[in-house]
Amino acid sequence: MANMEVNKAFSAVLVAGIAFMVTGLVGQQLVHVERPHESAIQIGDVAAVAPTQAPAAEAPKVEPITPLLASANVQNGQTLAQRLCASCHSFNEGGRNGVGPNLHGIIGAPHGHVEGFSYSAALKGKNEPWGYENMSAWLLKPNTYAPGTRMAFAGISSTQQRADVIAYLRSISPKAPELPQPQ
Repeated sequence: MANMEVNKAFSAVLVAGIAFMVTGLVGQQLVHVERPHESAIQIGDVAAVAPTQAPAAEAPKVEPITPLLASANVQNGQTLAQRLCASCHSFNEGGRNGVGPNLHGIIGAPHGHVEGFSYSAALKGKNEPWGYENMSAWLLKPNTYAPGTRMAFAGISSTQQRADVIAYLRSISPKAPELPQPQ
């Protein structure tokens, strides 16, 4: 009697497997799936680019930041920097390096200037000081300013917010250049 129950259980599993297989084959014949050529949902800049696509378009133009610096709010910039940057950077004189370097004195200092911090090759190759316009381009999209950078930050799209952050960074940079005179 026990053998009969085992046979029933085995045959039930076998019949269910065959039924699922036949249903799958019939479903494939009835429904023809056409896969999309590109993803239907693109999240920010993380969207994958198919290798057969044309090269990426030119980088977006960065609006000049110096006209906004005269009226930029240092307090707003400090708040934004603490919210957006403090998880990786410190801002005090002689502060620690975290995932990113200490940003005290960044404006007017050369790229890759913090001792003991391992910068990516994308930044080591730039031999110019951090000025207002190139800092704005960096804050807009770090990966566009220095392709291949290890900094995983999407950027600040608002020109006014970038101006506020740059005004704050200028306030903690003793060697920052003077603001250009408005024309």
